[in-house]
Amino acid sequence: MPAIYIEQITPVWNDFSKFVHVLHNEYDYQNAVELLDNLIDTVGENENHPLASLMELVGVLIEQYEDNNIPEISLI
Repeated sequence: MPAIYIEQITPVWNDFSKFVHVLHNEYDYQNAVELLDNLIDTVGENENHPLASLMELVGVLIEQYEDNNIPEISLI
């Protein structure tokens, strides 16, 4: 990543990282689910929406947390 991007990200990262970060516990997970719900309401299926990639990223973080921390339900 070019240094100019780092310079642009640095001033906003502290605030942004409160919402988007690796999920470490149930509290982080619940906040991410709420954020994703709000993003889905805002973005919908519009792949060109400015927040579409953020919605995708939050979904990936949630999926990763679920894969690592929530046991699968076995069908009997």
